[in-house]
Amino acid sequence: MQTSTQLNQALNQQVGNEMGASLQYISIAAHFDAQSLTGLARFFYRQAEEEREHAMKFVHYIVDSGGSLEIPPVAAPNSSFASAHEAVALALEWEREVTQQIYRLVDIAKEDSNYFAIRFLDWFVNEQFEEVTSMDEMLDVVDRAGEENLLAVEEFLAREGKVPEAPPEG
Repeated sequence: MQTSTQLNQALNQQVGNEMGASLQYISIAAHFDAQSLTGLARFFYRQAEEEREHAMKFVHYIVDSGGSLEIPPVAAPNSSFASAHEAVALALEWEREVTQQIYRLVDIAKEDSNYFAIRFLDWFVNEQFEEVTSMDEMLDVVDRAGEENLLAVEEFLAREGKVPEAPPEG
């Protein structure tokens, strides 16, 4: 199957965008980890893993569709946050931006009448709905708890099952 040059370039850019998101989530997770907010840290470490998985889905699609993989440079993530609100608000803003990037990819695929790409990208459209909803909820919970009561956010994450199990030591 043939992917247009424009779509191939946009897909390559998305690989970089997803890797950038992964790095940003690692930075946010480390921010919470340094404060011994292990639930929030694990939540964002898991988000980082998901973004890397998304990047790899794009990589495999590019290769499988006969495209040419050229990963763009990835900017360093923001590594300093004044508050939990700032860190989570950045994550929400990022997910909204990624949603627009996915929409742009869909638009290009539609212009190309590339129905394979459209079907591939459908998964990401649905995923972005979940990601934006999740980050919007997380920001709401952080704001309701306030900086002085982030342990309530930790309890929320544990109760709602939004925190993955701790990775094995070693």
